[in-house]
Amino acid sequence: MYTNRIEINPRICGGKPVIRGTRIPVAVIMAQLAEGQTWEDVRRGYPELSEEDIRAALQYASASVENIEYTEALAR
Repeated sequence: MYTNRIEINPRICGGKPVIRGTRIPVAVIMAQLAEGQTWEDVRRGYPELSEEDIRAALQYASASVENIEYTEALAR
């Protein structure tokens, strides 16, 4: 489960979700994967990340999308 690997602290990266013990935002990992980088590419750029960290970032992003509520603003 991602909860032990993702940290949200207002004093770290403005409260954005990061990999615990780092300043690596989940959004940065997601952006790199979305651009076509492999897990190994991401890990080469951030050697302190483990596969479990990347998996946790994916799980966190998935859970976040599941919790988005439809509003008129999103429909535009």
